Amino acid sequence: MIYITRRERFNAAHRLFRPEYSDEKNLEVFGKCSNPNWHGHNYTLYVTVKGDVNPDTGFLVNLKDLSALIGKQVLEKLDHRNINLEVDFMAGKLASTENLAIGIWKELKEPISILGASLHSVKICETENNFAEYFGG
Repeated sequence: MIYITRRERFNAAHRLFRPEYSDEKNLEVFGKCSNPNWHGHNYTLYVTVKGDVNPDTGFLVNLKDLSALIGKQVLEKLDHRNINLEVDFMAGKLASTENLAIGIWKELKEPISILGASLHSVKICETENNFAEYFGG
């Protein structure tokens, strides 16, 4: 079995908050990420797939095809969007990096099988110091 990873980038805004909390409570729990006027990140997304190398091509998957699939299933929905308000697969969820990684996994798991591979992990880097990685489950 071989693993291969595709890196993509997108920009998006979000706010970490619970509507039932006051602004003061949200600030206490979520810090500056609870800014009522939103804030944004330059995210880096790593999608790792696994499977067997195709003896005819020498590839697990064609990375051009994987990139196009990620673009269609995920980036078109996320890039330059407000995660809280505009991203269908994040509706009703707290827009944390952890929940975003899980949501992206769910968007990619089945479509990646069309390429002849299995999804191994989704890693989202929100900043150079903060990231979440999800392996399904």
